[in-house]
Amino acid sequence: MAAANDGSRRRQGRVWLRDFWARWTGTRSFVVTAAVIFLMLALTGALHVTAAFVSFLLLAGVAVARAIAMGETAPIRIQSRADDRAPSAFAAGPALAILNRLPDALFVLDGGGRVVFGNSAAEPLIGKTALGRHVATALRVAPLIAAIESVMRDGVARTIEYEMPVPVERHFSAFVVPIEAEGAGDPSLYLVLLHDLTDAKRVEAMRADFVAFASHELKTPLASLSGFIDTLRGHARDDPEAREKFLEIMADQAGRMRRLIEDLLSLSRIELREHMRPADEVDLLGVVSDVADGLTPTAEQYGVEVIVTAPAGLPRIRGDREELAQVVQNLADNALRYGRAGKRVEISLTPDEKLGRPMVRLSVRDFGPGIAKEHLPRLTERFYRVDAAASRARGGTGLGLAIVKHIVNRHQGTLQIESEIGQGSVFTVLFPVAG
Repeated sequence: MAAANDGSRRRQGRVWLRDFWARWTGTRSFVVTAAVIFLMLALTGALHVTAAFVSFLLLAGVAVARAIAMGETAPIRIQSRADDRAPSAFAAGPALAILNRLPDALFVLDGGGRVVFGNSAAEPLIGKTALGRHVATALRVAPLIAAIESVMRDGVARTIEYEMPVPVERHFSAFVVPIEAEGAGDPSLYLVLLHDLTDAKRVEAMRADFVAFASHELKTPLASLSGFIDTLRGHARDDPEAREKFLEIMADQAGRMRRLIEDLLSLSRIELREHMRPADEVDLLGVVSDVADGLTPTAEQYGVEVIVTAPAGLPRIRGDREELAQVVQNLADNALRYGRAGKRVEISLTPDEKLGRPMVRLSVRDFGPGIAKEHLPRLTERFYRVDAAASRARGGTGLGLAIVKHIVNRHQGTLQIESEIGQGSVFTVLFPVAG
């Protein structure tokens, strides 16, 4: 135990000496130069030895005092090293642990706009190699860069809100404030704190969308239910045949409202998590097989054959199994509902590649009437229908493809729709391979 303590003290002593020596880089050169000059003056007899020594001490003392006052003895070091040297004033002791536990992104800039520190939450935004680089190259957001430049120019703290539209729309509130070093007249550092407003903005948007869309979509079934209830209370009160007919229609309308509310809630949950990447590895073939088995009764009812094809050894993808099942379910369900005239639905999985990145391609093809090209760009909009009456008659809510789009975005995939009148439709999704 004593030997371990001695070893620890020796290591701490070496670290302290290295840090102490490193902190005096600027002042040390001046002091050493002065010592050499006074030594030469003393050796040549131009100055008495005592006078040279006293003059040197006075000059060195002034230099040290000035260095301490200007904060030059404790410079901020940017890079952490692989050995046991202290990386920086920010990365020492509990201070770094506290900053890295913050849920909000925080980074610090020097007077030249270069990043000198970033906590763990800032890494996904500014990157792992941002230290030492100018903030404009690490974070390409024009409103934020403009706010930082304004604070550096006039020294007045600012708070702004800005939006990052790609790869997934996100909203942030940025607080930029100058930090004045003790004893310095001008700011030497600038702190930038970013608070993610994405969830709050999406909740606000979903609330508005829910009121607008739900009120419109629920109006028709609610009116139908009210009309049938009035009829059953009136002249159809004692008519068993009419009562059974109306009750069946009312059950259909109630089911439609239930599906609509379920899809709205599902879409809301997915949008809230759209900017969060899934962490699990999923066997997409297993997901497709489970969904195909569940669709067997519906396929038999419509007289449609569902065919699943996939090669052996298909790589796994990174995703959320429940959401991936929802993608396959919605695409296959649409193929059965609107393409059942073709009597066949093909679901295929194949390895693929996009921009050098390995992918898995999921394709759902039907052989039905197809979709006109002018409708294709709008199919993933909420409540958009090619034929509204036919969609409602088949139990569609107009939200299935919107849900698919947001799930695909969350999984960093791409959705492509191809269709020709009389030739059927193909819905293709590319998912990145895990790892």
